[in-house]
Amino acid sequence: MERLTGGALDERLREFLAEDAGSRDVTTETTVSEDARALGEVVAKSACVLSGLDVARRVFELTDPELGWASEVLAGAPVAAGARLAQLAGRARAMLTAERVALNLLQRMSGIATTTRRYVDAVAGTPCRILDTRKTAPGLRPFDRQAVRDGGGSNHRYDLSAMVLIKDNHRRLAGGVAAAVAAARAGAPPGMAIEVEVETADELEAAAAARVDWILIDNQKPETVARWCRIVRARPGAPKIEASGGITLERARAYAEAGADAVSVGALTHSVAAADISLEITPA
Repeated sequence: MERLTGGALDERLREFLAEDAGSRDVTTETTVSEDARALGEVVAKSACVLSGLDVARRVFELTDPELGWASEVLAGAPVAAGARLAQLAGRARAMLTAERVALNLLQRMSGIATTTRRYVDAVAGTPCRILDTRKTAPGLRPFDRQAVRDGGGSNHRYDLSAMVLIKDNHRRLAGGVAAAVAAARAGAPPGMAIEVEVETADELEAAAAARVDWILIDNQKPETVARWCRIVRARPGAPKIEASGGITLERARAYAEAGADAVSVGALTHSVAAADISLEITPA
Protein backbone atom coordinates (compact mmCIF):
# COMPACT_ATOMS: atom_id res chain seq x y z
CA MET A 1 0.00 0.00 0.00
CA GLU A 2 1.57 3.25 -1.17
CA ARG A 3 0.12 5.44 1.57
CA LEU A 4 -1.73 4.43 4.72
CA THR A 5 -4.90 6.41 5.33
CA GLY A 6 -8.16 6.04 7.21
CA GLY A 7 -8.79 2.71 8.86
CA ALA A 8 -5.57 1.15 7.55
CA LEU A 9 -3.51 3.90 9.14
CA ASP A 10 -5.40 3.66 12.42
CA GLU A 11 -4.95 -0.10 12.53
CA ARG A 12 -1.18 0.20 12.07
CA LEU A 13 -0.89 2.96 14.68
CA ARG A 14 -2.96 0.98 17.19
CA GLU A 15 -0.54 -1.91 16.72
CA PHE A 16 2.35 0.41 17.50
CA LEU A 17 0.58 1.78 20.58
CA ALA A 18 -0.24 -1.73 21.85
CA GLU A 19 3.37 -2.82 21.36
CA ASP A 20 4.61 0.13 23.41
CA ALA A 21 2.03 0.03 26.20
CA GLY A 22 2.07 -3.71 26.84
CA SER A 23 -0.57 -4.63 29.40
CA ARG A 24 -0.71 -1.09 30.86
CA ASP A 25 1.19 2.18 31.17
CA VAL A 26 1.99 1.49 34.80
CA THR A 27 4.00 4.67 35.43
CA THR A 28 1.37 7.04 34.08
CA GLU A 29 -1.54 5.22 35.69
CA THR A 30 0.10 5.28 39.12
CA THR A 31 1.44 8.84 39.09
CA VAL A 32 -1.07 10.90 37.10
CA SER A 33 -4.69 11.45 38.09
CA GLU A 34 -7.26 9.96 35.74
CA ASP A 35 -9.00 13.31 35.34
CA ALA A 36 -5.83 15.38 34.92
CA ARG A 37 -5.64 17.68 31.88
CA ALA A 38 -2.45 18.79 30.18
CA LEU A 39 -1.06 21.14 27.57
CA GLY A 40 1.72 20.04 25.26
CA GLU A 41 4.11 21.56 22.76
CA VAL A 42 5.94 19.60 20.08
CA VAL A 43 9.32 21.26 19.74
CA ALA A 44 12.14 20.77 17.23
CA LYS A 45 15.41 20.51 19.12
CA SER A 46 17.42 20.29 15.90
CA ALA A 47 17.00 21.92 12.51
CA CYS A 48 15.20 19.52 10.17
CA VAL A 49 12.77 19.08 7.29
CA LEU A 50 9.40 18.25 8.80
CA SER A 51 7.62 15.01 7.99
CA GLY A 52 5.13 12.92 9.93
CA LEU A 53 3.41 15.58 12.01
CA ASP A 54 0.01 14.44 10.70
CA VAL A 55 0.89 10.87 11.71
CA ALA A 56 1.95 12.00 15.18
CA ARG A 57 -1.30 13.91 15.56
CA ARG A 58 -3.29 10.79 14.71
CA VAL A 59 -1.40 8.77 17.34
CA PHE A 60 -2.43 11.28 20.00
CA GLU A 61 -6.03 11.35 18.72
CA LEU A 62 -6.32 7.57 18.97
CA THR A 63 -5.63 7.77 22.70
CA ASP A 64 -7.74 10.92 23.17
CA PRO A 65 -10.47 11.46 20.55
CA GLU A 66 -11.22 14.91 22.06
CA LEU A 67 -7.64 16.13 21.77
CA GLY A 68 -7.13 19.77 20.87
CA TRP A 69 -4.43 20.29 18.24
CA ALA A 70 -3.04 23.38 16.55
CA SER A 71 -0.22 23.63 14.01
CA GLU A 72 0.62 25.78 11.02
CA VAL A 73 3.77 23.92 9.92
CA LEU A 74 3.43 21.98 6.68
CA ALA A 75 5.09 18.73 5.67
CA GLY A 76 8.31 19.35 3.77
CA ALA A 77 8.95 22.67 5.49
CA PRO A 78 12.44 23.35 6.87
CA VAL A 79 12.25 24.20 10.57
CA ALA A 80 14.89 25.68 12.84
CA ALA A 81 16.02 24.34 16.19
CA GLY A 82 13.65 25.64 18.83
CA ALA A 83 10.65 25.87 16.49
CA ARG A 84 7.24 25.05 17.98
CA LEU A 85 5.65 22.51 15.65
CA ALA A 86 2.30 21.92 17.34
CA GLN A 87 0.27 22.66 20.46
CA LEU A 88 -1.84 20.01 22.18
CA ALA A 89 -4.54 20.09 24.85
CA GLY A 90 -6.24 17.06 26.33
CA ARG A 91 -6.18 14.23 28.81
CA ALA A 92 -2.79 14.00 30.51
CA ARG A 93 -2.70 10.21 30.74
CA ALA A 94 -3.51 9.77 27.07
CA MET A 95 -0.90 12.32 26.03
CA LEU A 96 1.82 10.56 28.03
CA THR A 97 0.87 7.10 26.75
CA ALA A 98 0.95 8.25 23.12
CA GLU A 99 4.10 10.35 23.44
CA ARG A 100 6.79 7.82 22.54
CA VAL A 101 5.06 6.26 19.54
CA ALA A 102 4.15 9.68 18.15
CA LEU A 103 7.66 11.03 18.59
CA ASN A 104 9.36 7.90 17.27
CA LEU A 105 7.47 8.20 13.99
CA LEU A 106 7.85 11.97 13.79
CA GLN A 107 11.58 11.87 14.51
CA ARG A 108 12.22 9.06 12.04
CA MET A 109 10.18 10.58 9.25
CA SER A 110 11.69 14.04 9.75
CA GLY A 111 15.16 12.50 9.79
CA ILE A 112 14.51 10.76 6.47
CA ALA A 113 13.05 13.94 4.95
CA THR A 114 16.05 15.95 6.15
CA THR A 115 18.60 13.57 4.64
CA THR A 116 16.60 13.31 1.42
CA ARG A 117 16.52 17.10 1.08
CA ARG A 118 20.31 17.21 1.40
CA TYR A 119 20.66 14.77 -1.49
CA VAL A 120 18.08 16.65 -3.55
CA ASP A 121 19.93 19.90 -2.93
CA ALA A 122 23.21 18.22 -3.89
CA VAL A 123 21.92 17.45 -7.41
CA ALA A 124 19.96 20.68 -7.85
CA GLY A 125 20.18 22.13 -11.34
CA THR A 126 20.48 18.71 -12.98
CA PRO A 127 17.63 16.50 -14.27
CA CYS A 128 18.66 13.74 -11.85
CA ARG A 129 16.13 12.51 -9.30
CA ILE A 130 16.90 11.05 -5.87
CA LEU A 131 15.21 7.68 -5.32
CA ASP A 132 14.65 5.61 -2.22
CA THR A 133 14.96 1.81 -2.10
CA ARG A 134 13.21 -1.12 -0.41
CA LYS A 135 15.74 -0.94 2.42
CA THR A 136 13.11 0.07 4.95
CA ALA A 137 12.23 -1.25 8.40
CA PRO A 138 9.45 -3.86 8.09
CA GLY A 139 6.10 -2.26 8.87
CA LEU A 140 7.38 1.28 8.32
CA ARG A 141 7.66 1.41 4.52
CA PRO A 142 4.60 3.65 3.91
CA PHE A 143 5.89 6.13 6.49
CA ASP A 144 9.46 6.03 5.18
CA ARG A 145 8.36 6.59 1.59
CA GLN A 146 6.14 9.50 2.56
CA ALA A 147 9.12 11.06 4.33
CA VAL A 148 11.25 10.71 1.18
CA ARG A 149 8.56 12.52 -0.81
CA ASP A 150 8.33 15.23 1.85
CA GLY A 151 12.09 15.69 1.49
CA GLY A 152 11.72 16.24 -2.26
CA GLY A 153 12.84 12.77 -3.34
CA SER A 154 11.01 10.20 -5.46
CA ASN A 155 9.93 6.67 -4.67
CA HIS A 156 11.30 3.59 -6.45
CA ARG A 157 9.09 0.48 -6.68
CA TYR A 158 6.95 -0.04 -3.59
CA ASP A 159 7.27 -3.82 -3.49
CA LEU A 160 8.30 -6.84 -5.53
CA SER A 161 5.06 -6.83 -7.51
CA ALA A 162 5.42 -3.25 -8.77
CA MET A 163 7.95 -3.82 -11.56
CA VAL A 164 10.64 -6.17 -12.82
CA LEU A 165 14.09 -5.40 -11.44
CA ILE A 166 16.62 -8.02 -12.53
CA LYS A 167 19.60 -7.98 -10.16
CA ASP A 168 22.81 -10.00 -9.98
CA ASN A 169 21.29 -13.12 -8.42
CA HIS A 170 18.45 -13.13 -10.95
CA ARG A 171 20.95 -12.84 -13.81
CA ARG A 172 23.01 -15.75 -12.57
CA LEU A 173 20.03 -18.00 -11.93
CA ALA A 174 18.35 -17.15 -15.25
CA GLY A 175 21.50 -17.62 -17.33
CA GLY A 176 22.42 -14.03 -18.10
CA VAL A 177 20.86 -10.68 -18.96
CA ALA A 178 19.23 -11.66 -22.26
CA ALA A 179 17.68 -14.83 -20.86
CA ALA A 180 16.42 -13.03 -17.75
CA VAL A 181 14.81 -10.22 -19.76
CA ALA A 182 13.18 -12.65 -22.17
CA ALA A 183 11.76 -14.68 -19.29
CA ALA A 184 10.46 -11.54 -17.58
CA ARG A 185 8.75 -10.33 -20.73
CA ALA A 186 7.10 -13.71 -21.14
CA GLY A 187 5.83 -13.93 -17.58
CA ALA A 188 5.29 -10.41 -16.27
CA PRO A 189 2.09 -8.44 -16.84
CA PRO A 190 2.00 -6.77 -20.29
CA GLY A 191 3.56 -3.32 -20.29
CA MET A 192 5.24 -3.68 -16.90
CA ALA A 193 8.52 -1.76 -16.69
CA ILE A 194 11.71 -3.82 -16.73
CA GLU A 195 14.95 -2.67 -15.17
CA VAL A 196 18.25 -4.55 -15.25
CA GLU A 197 21.18 -4.08 -12.89
CA VAL A 198 24.55 -4.25 -14.66
CA GLU A 199 28.07 -4.43 -13.31
CA THR A 200 30.13 -4.98 -16.47
CA ALA A 201 30.34 -3.48 -19.96
CA ASP A 202 29.12 -6.76 -21.46
CA GLU A 203 26.03 -6.75 -19.21
CA LEU A 204 25.43 -3.12 -20.17
CA GLU A 205 25.48 -3.98 -23.88
CA ALA A 206 23.16 -6.94 -23.33
CA ALA A 207 20.66 -4.84 -21.37
CA ALA A 208 20.71 -2.07 -23.99
CA ALA A 209 20.25 -4.60 -26.80
CA ALA A 210 17.27 -6.06 -24.94
CA ARG A 211 15.65 -2.59 -24.99
CA VAL A 212 14.72 -2.55 -21.33
CA ASP A 213 13.11 0.49 -19.73
CA TRP A 214 15.82 1.17 -17.16
CA ILE A 215 19.43 0.15 -16.67
CA LEU A 216 20.74 0.22 -13.11
CA ILE A 217 24.50 0.82 -13.07
CA ASP A 218 25.69 -0.56 -9.76
CA ASN A 219 28.92 0.09 -7.86
CA GLN A 220 30.74 2.04 -10.56
CA LYS A 221 32.71 5.28 -10.45
CA PRO A 222 31.13 8.44 -11.90
CA GLU A 223 33.58 8.30 -14.81
CA THR A 224 32.36 4.82 -15.71
CA VAL A 225 28.74 5.90 -15.41
CA ALA A 226 29.41 8.81 -17.78
CA ARG A 227 31.06 6.52 -20.35
CA TRP A 228 28.31 3.91 -20.10
CA CYS A 229 25.61 6.58 -20.41
CA ARG A 230 27.16 7.69 -23.70
CA ILE A 231 27.26 4.11 -24.96
CA VAL A 232 23.62 3.45 -24.10
CA ARG A 233 22.34 6.76 -25.42
CA ALA A 234 23.98 6.24 -28.77
CA ARG A 235 21.23 3.66 -29.41
CA PRO A 236 17.71 4.63 -30.54
CA GLY A 237 15.09 4.39 -27.80
CA ALA A 238 17.71 4.41 -25.07
CA PRO A 239 16.57 3.36 -21.60
CA LYS A 240 16.75 5.57 -18.53
CA ILE A 241 19.85 5.22 -16.36
CA GLU A 242 19.87 4.74 -12.60
CA ALA A 243 23.09 4.80 -10.58
CA SER A 244 23.38 3.03 -7.26
CA GLY A 245 25.83 1.51 -4.83
CA GLY A 246 27.21 3.37 -1.82
CA ILE A 247 26.57 6.82 -3.24
CA THR A 248 27.34 9.34 -0.52
CA LEU A 249 26.08 12.88 -0.22
CA GLU A 250 29.49 14.18 -1.27
CA ARG A 251 29.49 12.07 -4.47
CA ALA A 252 25.85 12.35 -5.50
CA ARG A 253 26.34 15.36 -7.76
CA ALA A 254 29.17 13.66 -9.63
CA TYR A 255 26.77 10.85 -10.61
CA ALA A 256 24.10 13.36 -11.61
CA GLU A 257 26.57 15.24 -13.79
CA ALA A 258 27.75 11.93 -15.26
CA GLY A 259 24.31 11.63 -16.83
CA ALA A 260 22.32 9.43 -14.47
CA ASP A 261 18.58 10.07 -14.69
CA ALA A 262 18.23 8.93 -11.10
CA VAL A 263 20.41 8.06 -8.14
CA SER A 264 19.05 5.56 -5.62
CA VAL A 265 20.23 5.85 -2.03
CA GLY A 266 19.52 3.06 0.44
CA ALA A 267 20.90 5.16 3.30
CA LEU A 268 17.86 7.44 3.14
CA THR A 269 15.88 4.79 5.00
CA HIS A 270 18.24 2.05 6.23
CA SER A 271 20.52 4.36 8.23
CA VAL A 272 18.13 6.97 9.57
CA ALA A 273 19.52 9.80 11.65
CA ALA A 274 16.42 10.76 13.59
CA ALA A 275 15.58 14.42 14.03
CA ASP A 276 15.64 15.66 17.62
CA ILE A 277 12.02 16.48 18.46
CA SER A 278 10.42 16.48 21.90
CA LEU A 279 7.07 16.92 23.61
CA GLU A 280 6.96 19.35 26.52
CA ILE A 281 3.93 18.77 28.79
CA THR A 282 2.58 21.05 31.50
CA PRO A 283 -0.56 20.82 33.67
CA ALA A 284 -3.59 22.53 32.15
